[in-house]
Amino acid sequence: MTSSDIDIADLATREVVDLCSRLIRFDTTNRGGGDSEGERQAAEFVAGHLADAGLEPVLLEREPGRTNVVARLTGSEPGLDALLVQAHLDVVPADPTEWSVSPFSGEVRDGYVWGRGAVDMKDMVAMVLSVLHRWAREGRRPRRDIVFAFVADEEDLGYWGAHWLVDEHADLFAGCTAAISESGAYSYHVNGTRLYPVGTAERGTSHLRLTARGRAGHGSRRNDDNAVTKLVAALGRLAAHEWPVRLTPAVRAFLERTGSALGVEVDLSDVDGTLRRLGPAAALVESTVRNSTTTTVLSAGYKVNVIPGLAQAEVDTRVLPGTEEELLATVDELLGPDVQREFLARQPAVQAPVDSPWFEAMADALRAEDPEAVVVPYCLGGGTDAKAFAQLGMACYGFAPLALPEGFNYRAMAHGVDERVPVEGLGFGARVLDRFLSTC
Repeated sequence: MTSSDIDIADLATREVVDLCSRLIRFDTTNRGGGDSEGERQAAEFVAGHLADAGLEPVLLEREPGRTNVVARLTGSEPGLDALLVQAHLDVVPADPTEWSVSPFSGEVRDGYVWGRGAVDMKDMVAMVLSVLHRWAREGRRPRRDIVFAFVADEEDLGYWGAHWLVDEHADLFAGCTAAISESGAYSYHVNGTRLYPVGTAERGTSHLRLTARGRAGHGSRRNDDNAVTKLVAALGRLAAHEWPVRLTPAVRAFLERTGSALGVEVDLSDVDGTLRRLGPAAALVESTVRNSTTTTVLSAGYKVNVIPGLAQAEVDTRVLPGTEEELLATVDELLGPDVQREFLARQPAVQAPVDSPWFEAMADALRAEDPEAVVVPYCLGGGTDAKAFAQLGMACYGFAPLALPEGFNYRAMAHGVDERVPVEGLGFGARVLDRFLSTC
């Protein structure tokens, strides 16, 4: 079923729903390690719509099939700083046996658009394209230059996408001092209050490989130099460590402003107590008041009666802005001399100003569509392509607006089973984006 098969009275909403549905039908699964498909076809679809809206898109590839689309729209006031609007076209895998619908059907039913990428993040792509179509029909353009980048490979390392564009095609983003993208500005219902968290920071990603070496030997014999034992002991110390609270500007502002909106006492000397009083709102911030180190992969041995000489683990480490040096020093102390670490990936934390004209323009656009909106900054616990574009000096914000029904578990949708986005939420988001991009 497509958007034409359901009753959507508003033309603009019908357009964005149709675009989102059609985008989902491109299977752009990214399995990691360079194993991806469908990005070229989706990029050509996007480029065609950009051209229809009067832009001149360019398609760029580090390798055939791993396609990125970039276009610039000239504003009416060229002296203003430019803005980047960036989104990724790839999605994570989906097992169709777990889903209620085919993951790449783009089916529209029960008031939702269903499919992999519905919220991560083909909804944003559809909203942006619909805004550009509307501007073209109405002969409108923004005040400032806006660069639009639709990229490959965000769901892995950005090697074929944003990081490559930043390294090899930075000129395309000349003049851009700020950027917007995923993971922010969606409604979050808490005790009758509608919060709209806008991402102003995100934790850094430091994926570590830990290695312990010892003396290989027979499993029946005493061995005081067992690599497995050394590694397991070190991982135990790492898991038992309680990382201290570190309040970054985004997290501090979230706690203060959310607490004020909810009428909750905020005691920054007792953050854990404050989180308990915030109730459901705590889920937006509980993972970003501290750094984290989570063991995810273990590898050792090849036969039960053989003591291996090598044992390794991989640890997903997330680092708050300004805390990496402290975290790594603590990790080294906990690991001890018998375990060595190396980086598998190392992307720094991202932090944009909480109080800025950009943030205020986003808040104004949200409140224009929802006068009761409480717009608050927050820090993303994971990572996005902002880590690449921030290297060019841009202030990167998570701003992909959606209005969500109360009880809808949006945070479970990204990478989850039966991913879907509400039809009315898409219409709301397109209107907010139109207002923000037109006036910022």
